[in-house]
Amino acid sequence: MMEKMQVEVAQLLLQINTIKVQPSNPFSWASGWKAPIYCDNRKILSYPAARSFIRDQFVQVICQRYPEAEAIAGVATGAIAHGALVAGELGLPFAYVRSEPKGHGLENLIEGDLKPGQKVVIIEDLVSTGSSSLKAVRAVRQIGSHVLGMVAIFTYDFPQSAENFRKEGVELITLSRYQVLIGQALASGKITEEQLEKLMLWREDPANWGR
Repeated sequence: MMEKMQVEVAQLLLQINTIKVQPSNPFSWASGWKAPIYCDNRKILSYPAARSFIRDQFVQVICQRYPEAEAIAGVATGAIAHGALVAGELGLPFAYVRSEPKGHGLENLIEGDLKPGQKVVIIEDLVSTGSSSLKAVRAVRQIGSHVLGMVAIFTYDFPQSAENFRKEGVELITLSRYQVLIGQALASGKITEEQLEKLMLWREDPANWGR
């Protein structure tokens, strides 16, 4: 079931061009890494059918894996809308986690009401190293809520990310993943065999690729 979903989600992301591949003109990530690929999941929100499909996959995963969930939290900014859609479909409370506390007013890090002891599923749009995602997990735990797990649209599947989630004791489930996506990109003619080779090499050592 998971493999079928990951293929379908990868095909959807490629269909609406959320994935850009530019090995000869690499993207610069906020981390400082150079990358031949960029995933812009914010585009999903502009396509009603795609938006609903992603929402439904989130809901299916949560109902199957975390039926005891009592609230949904989205990671700002990319997962706020997706999280709200999922919470609405499930009839659960929703809050979102800022990357930094608000600089005025109550200076909240979490916007909305999450309660101590409440069982929370965190929604994320994209996981790279996992550092910003896990920062949200720690914020939710700090107020006393119980994080059941995190569900994200896409992960680059870096070993560093898997290790970070393992150390934090958080289960990560993703609707699709890097290896599935580039396989579908090749099959659909979105990338060439030469580009595929470069994408595979990049993932082996992303911090030093292109230097």
